[in-house]
Amino acid sequence: MIKTKQIAVLGGGSFGTVLANLAASNGHEVRLWVRDAEQALRINSEGANTTYHPELKLSKNISASEDLEAVVNGAEYILVATPSLIFEKIIPRLEPYINSSTSVISCTKGIQPDPFQTMTEIIEKYLGHIIADKIGVLSGPNLAREIADQKIAGTVVASTNKNLSAEIKEILSSGTFKVFSSEDIQGVELAGALKNIYAICCGIAHAKDVGENALGFIVTRSMAEMSRFAVAKGANPITFLGLAGMGDLMATCTSKLSRNFQLGELIGQEMSLLEAKEKVGQVAEGARTLEVVFHEANTMNVNMPIVESLYKILYQDCSSDQLIQDLLDHPNEVDVEFTYKG
Repeated sequence: MIKTKQIAVLGGGSFGTVLANLAASNGHEVRLWVRDAEQALRINSEGANTTYHPELKLSKNISASEDLEAVVNGAEYILVATPSLIFEKIIPRLEPYINSSTSVISCTKGIQPDPFQTMTEIIEKYLGHIIADKIGVLSGPNLAREIADQKIAGTVVASTNKNLSAEIKEILSSGTFKVFSSEDIQGVELAGALKNIYAICCGIAHAKDVGENALGFIVTRSMAEMSRFAVAKGANPITFLGLAGMGDLMATCTSKLSRNFQLGELIGQEMSLLEAKEKVGQVAEGARTLEVVFHEANTMNVNMPIVESLYKILYQDCSSDQLIQDLLDHPNEVDVEFTYKG
């Protein structure tokens, strides 16, 4: 029999909601933090987060609140699924309510600028002196709508603490949601953040009706860029062959359920970035991540032609038609950069 654990999920958006329901459906007590008191009241009274998943009946083990202290105080595990824009504002606020037995898991796919920081690096900066190695990241091909519909999905939890990985597996696994483990925090986290950039590119290409061959071309060159950048940051390139890398890239770059793919489609129809964001409605992390990665790649002298092309389209008023042409015109002709030399 699974021991009931106290879980806090921060972020009542589409992904935070399904994570909360996975844990609660396994018998754990889950407190869900949302920023709006009215949203919390609706979730508690209606048993559903009608803003994001009106069709999903939530477990009775979930209680929602806008009171951060009430949500995190006493929690054994804190899953953070807020937008990256507010991530660093939230994490320091947890310090008074945690102790050395608390585990904090980032479920946010983004990167913080000035200076360049991943979400787990932010957790380490503010909370590492208390929780030590009880830090992890959850990432993978996890389109929230499909998880809500109980369609089969897999994800990866990465941590240097193997016990923590095993515990998160137990908390979230279900008959349709399988959790794998990794020790490559940097690789798993960067893969999850970077693929959002390339989902925008694939959305643009889809809008231009470039064909399936061209999409395969873009996805594989995207993988080369992602892994090249991540390796420069200390990640293991093999991580990018797994769920957090190729798995997430494929799901996000081919699905209209992906907010970043939707954003790209609208930009491919020559909408401005602002217009496209408003049309999508929910946060699409890729545009913000693009800015951060573009500047960091230039600083580190990492070759990222797709990032450079998309940056011109989104932030320098270049036509979206330029994306494919830039890729064809780029002089790099090496296919696979990381080869086995046994």
